Amino acid sequence: MEKEYNSEEEFLNDYDSSQFEKLSMTVDILVLSVSNEETSNYRKTDKKKMSILLVKRNQYPFKDKWCLPGGFIGIDENLDDAPMRVLKRETNVDNIYLEQLYTFGDTKRDPRMRIVSSAYMALIDKNKLDTSLNTNASWFDVVSIEEKNNLVNIILNNGKETISFTIRKELKEKTTDRYKFVEVENDKIAFDHTIVILSGLERLRNKVEYTDVVFNMMPDLFTLGELQQVYEVILNKKLLDPAFRRIIADKVVKTNKLKTGGGHRPSYLFEYKHK
Repeated sequence: MEKEYNSEEEFLNDYDSSQFEKLSMTVDILVLSVSNEETSNYRKTDKKKMSILLVKRNQYPFKDKWCLPGGFIGIDENLDDAPMRVLKRETNVDNIYLEQLYTFGDTKRDPRMRIVSSAYMALIDKNKLDTSLNTNASWFDVVSIEEKNNLVNIILNNGKETISFTIRKELKEKTTDRYKFVEVENDKIAFDHTIVILSGLERLRNKVEYTDVVFNMMPDLFTLGELQQVYEVILNKKLLDPAFRRIIADKVVKTNKLKTGGGHRPSYLFEYKHK
């Protein structure tokens, strides 16, 4: 028979938390950048590229492997306060907007103990950052994302090292088109961060369809060609001009200013239409 209490205070004073197993909570941060890939040919327009911010681990487990910036949440720390603190400590990047991505809780995701992670993500232009990265942090360009027969292969490169991993997508619910991600090949990324990365990339693709998230990394003034490149990099596909114009019709405003130089015809500049 359960003991009866006369007040919540009496219950809490008698409460024994030791009857429950303990788990730890961390945050992992996926920072994505879409920025210019400069060319030495002045007649060619700078192309856009996507990059992911990774950190090389200097201790076990997974010593010398790459991972997303992450760390444990303090016992007296609010959940939404942790990712910015951890990101600053791990990479020296701060003052960027972060939003919660997903909670990852596979029982074998960390060999040390049972750890649940709340992942956060951001989309920025890394060229706008006014701080230098910590020595163990590096931007990896997304060289390719190829999907065939529900196998997704992603190749990253930071100019010194190439990372390749493959994830299998297993359909969980037909009605909602939800997938479970299973790591197939990976030898350079720690924990389950390959799955976090793919989850973030797919979330971002969905968000560009119904939000204005791309304007987080656009300059105040831009050409439609520059904006279209950003959409194409995120969506990983070429967009026909009419389809792209329909997507951004209510998002931008044409100015009376022109972009000139670089061996190209002048192009009108646009700005984000704040709602």
